[in-house]
Amino acid sequence: MVNVGAATSLREAYQSLVLALLDKNSEIADSGELQHDGKPVDQNEFIGVLKSLESREILTYETLSRELLELTEEGQEIATNGSYEARVFNAIPAGDEGISIADLKAKVGQIAQFGQGRAMKNKWIKKAASGNFVRAVEAIVDASQNLLQTIQEKGTYEDEKVVKDLKKQKHVSPVKITSYRVKKGAHFTTVIAKEETDITEEMLKSGEWKTATFKQYNFNAAGVQPQCGALHPLLKVREEYRQIFLELGFSEMPTSQYVESSFWNFDALFQPQQHPARDAHDTFFLSDPATSDRMPKEYMERVRKVHSEGGYGSIGYGYDWKQAEAEKLVLRTHTTAVSSNMLYNLAQEVSTGEWKPVKWFSIDRVFRNETLDATHLAEFHQIEGVVADKGLTLGDLIGVMHNFFKKLGIKRLRFKPAYNPYTEPSMEIFAWHDGLDKYVEIGNSGMFRPEMLLPMGLPEDVSVIAWGLSTERPTMIKYGINNIRDLVGHKCDLAMINRNPIARVDK
Repeated sequence: MVNVGAATSLREAYQSLVLALLDKNSEIADSGELQHDGKPVDQNEFIGVLKSLESREILTYETLSRELLELTEEGQEIATNGSYEARVFNAIPAGDEGISIADLKAKVGQIAQFGQGRAMKNKWIKKAASGNFVRAVEAIVDASQNLLQTIQEKGTYEDEKVVKDLKKQKHVSPVKITSYRVKKGAHFTTVIAKEETDITEEMLKSGEWKTATFKQYNFNAAGVQPQCGALHPLLKVREEYRQIFLELGFSEMPTSQYVESSFWNFDALFQPQQHPARDAHDTFFLSDPATSDRMPKEYMERVRKVHSEGGYGSIGYGYDWKQAEAEKLVLRTHTTAVSSNMLYNLAQEVSTGEWKPVKWFSIDRVFRNETLDATHLAEFHQIEGVVADKGLTLGDLIGVMHNFFKKLGIKRLRFKPAYNPYTEPSMEIFAWHDGLDKYVEIGNSGMFRPEMLLPMGLPEDVSVIAWGLSTERPTMIKYGINNIRDLVGHKCDLAMINRNPIARVDK
């Protein structure tokens, strides 16, 4: 037999207890009835002992679950001190004089207003002609207190209607109790040999490993989650967009150059030099180096002419175009600066060969001197798609928009006519945001103007449709984030980055 008193810890004591009982009775019907040192056995600690012994086939067990009733704080107070109506009855002195309402409240407190009504309903008290409360019976039985004391002792009550009423009064609450039925296992023993977890050098030298008992591996146990980094939601969404573009047959444009000359960022796009977007309050200008003259001279002259004098069916802007303004270096305000350079290079290839349609895309960072709010940052990621072919129309652009955004899981779109210096017609793109409960602008689109394309040297029958959107706003829609500053910046929750799953758009 196992000596329970020799156990030095609670876990060892429980192990000794269960082995002794199984050795004597072969079965423990309900571990919830067990006691150790006059106290109920802690089932949370007990299950650890059972699992350890079960792994060695010393015993088997099955879980028993039942629901007991537990007194709430108010229920315990009634079980100890009596019901409100009983305390009101006991506060009223015997005799015809009784007690005034004010004195009753002073004697029993706030419970007077609840107890007096129930006591009168039970016909325990009544009002005398003087207005005082007097006893209507000589003695009472506090059934409510007795009922709660019974439940406190047994944890159950047979009358479901009574239990339902007690729950409604918040005097009792259900508690799930878990215990275990335990039986002997195939290798039952009361002598527990120490299990080794590793083979040591000493064991190999002495040969002890041949007779040692080794702990079995639990291949079903969950491993320790390793500490690791996590991709930011923007990077997850960016990669998903990239795969969508590649699936649609687009080629990625090189966008690693954050600094552009104003020529490629503005002038090549037929954006006039006095346009508000070119002011310092909208654009970040570099101070060192401040300028660059790396522009094709002949092409720059054609751009100057279409701005100042017009051409290609346009009257231009009619102002004195200045090369010095075009040479200013800026942090690019859009990836269209890359698109304009790519289209110029395409025009040079077409002039010496056969025309081939192209589909390009880019996803990279752009910079604007914006006022920060819930949907705007001074730097953000822009997604841009460009398709160049002969005979493209606005209908093609709208169709491409619906197909593209459908792959992003965004089905509710609206288009609003807009003005852009380098596209005509132009449309702003709006998508429904469930979190904000409204349509939010997610991008811009349009067809590049002849004043932009023809000076490059592209054929007159070639049209180019393009659209751009930020990565941040669709990411906010996908992850249900209402404030962009919770997604990017010092307010970003690092735990959110770790727990958010890889982005999967509804294709």
